[in-house]
Amino acid sequence: MAWSQNNAKFAVCTVDRVVLLYDEHGERRDKFSTKPADMKYGRKSYMVKGMAFSPDSTKIAIGQTDNIIYVYKIGEDWGDKKVICNKFIQTSAVTCLQWPAEHIIVFGLAEGKVRLANTKTNKSSTIYGTDSYVVSLTTNCSGKGILSGHADGTIVRYFFDDEGSGESQGKLVNHPCPPYALAWATNSIVAAGCDRRIVAYGKEGHVLQTFDYSRDPQEREFTTAAASPGGQSVVLGSYDRLRVLNWSPRRSIWEEAKPKEIANLYTVTALAWKRDGSRLCAGTLCGGVEQFDCCLRRSIYKNKFELTYVGPSQVIVKNLSSGTRVVLKSHYGYEVEEVKILGKERYLVAHTSDTLLLGDLNTNRLSEVAWQGSGGNEKYFFENENVCMIFNAGELTLVEYGSNDTLGSVRTEFMNPHLISVRINERRQRGIEDNKKLAYLIDIKTIAIVDLIGGYNIGTISHESRVDWLELNETGHKLLFRDRKLRVRRFTKALTIEWSIEDVGLPATRDC
Repeated sequence: MAWSQNNAKFAVCTVDRVVLLYDEHGERRDKFSTKPADMKYGRKSYMVKGMAFSPDSTKIAIGQTDNIIYVYKIGEDWGDKKVICNKFIQTSAVTCLQWPAEHIIVFGLAEGKVRLANTKTNKSSTIYGTDSYVVSLTTNCSGKGILSGHADGTIVRYFFDDEGSGESQGKLVNHPCPPYALAWATNSIVAAGCDRRIVAYGKEGHVLQTFDYSRDPQEREFTTAAASPGGQSVVLGSYDRLRVLNWSPRRSIWEEAKPKEIANLYTVTALAWKRDGSRLCAGTLCGGVEQFDCCLRRSIYKNKFELTYVGPSQVIVKNLSSGTRVVLKSHYGYEVEEVKILGKERYLVAHTSDTLLLGDLNTNRLSEVAWQGSGGNEKYFFENENVCMIFNAGELTLVEYGSNDTLGSVRTEFMNPHLISVRINERRQRGIEDNKKLAYLIDIKTIAIVDLIGGYNIGTISHESRVDWLELNETGHKLLFRDRKLRVRRFTKALTIEWSIEDVGLPATRDC
């Protein structure tokens, strides 16, 4: 089973080798049959052992025991023609499969190799080889690292990019049994198998915790596992039962939730977590698929938005009138506190212990920046569609939506947004890729202009009277400002032109 990255499609492959496609509400919308590597052996000559959606949700990779991987182009809409766009012939049976990044499919073989298939070049290559059958394969939350479990109990780790973690690669641990149930969570690796023990390993393979059910007569072997998209929860399937582990950030340990026991469910053979974390699907030996709602809590905000906390660090914000959804997530795994919707109900603001989360509901641009708590004394201004202006304790901080770094920070006591002007790439200029400028008041009579990319001061303008309004033009090359005597000035590099409001026919008012 597999969920698409855009959360719109859910694929199930049954024992008769047919892929059924469902929408997010569980209604079947489409289907297609897989095909053998060679028709002379018949349509029942193989089993499907792995399936994954492409990152753009328009393709499905199918790993088969007749030594082949097919990639089907299924299109964006229901009913689109299904076409095989890639095939990768192997030297042994494909046992498991993941599609972590664009053009990159990672899969395990019965002969013990973990290989990579590139859909762009249509070639496959070996990442690493072992002498033991690959029983499981999983990725970390970012998709930049993989773990493989082998029949001899070996668990091997490999990084495409360790993202600065400095964690080791290669053989990580020797599990007591084949780790058919293997999950890579945020803070540890969880493995289980036929010995009916769940073991949580640390980042370098040392045992953190063990949950032993070997003496429980009702428990049987663990067959599959899945980590939540946020990496804060792990679900393990066995016989008639799903066991849930939740990571406690405060205690830094895994806590066991009440198991989900369903009589006559039989062995859980597949688990698939929806990419936004709101649904978990469990497939069984008898061909059933159970869908579970995953939610810590749910609330309605001003009768216009539904906030679903699917994990400590992840919240789904749904507009009840339009049905659009935005997933607000802490990439560092911090627990998200209260979510607020401000700025004419367009912008999201939420705090964690060490970061600030911001988002634009219209453009789906989300940011997470380092932020130390200040007792909720921040003041937010959303007049600019590209930048959130945050005032706190005499300091102005700018955060560009979609960026996880602060754009700039300056000291000023003037919090009126009419006394601040920010321009972010509003008009393209030849030879200039990025153009980000800020104008603000140092004091009541002095204006400073800052280049936000370089972080340096472009210039300072001193005036004889108090300034009560200012604005940069789209390119940031010109500045218009007004003083308390109702005089407007345009500043262009070294040239300053001054005229009174009455001279240009404007009403004598402080509204500009």
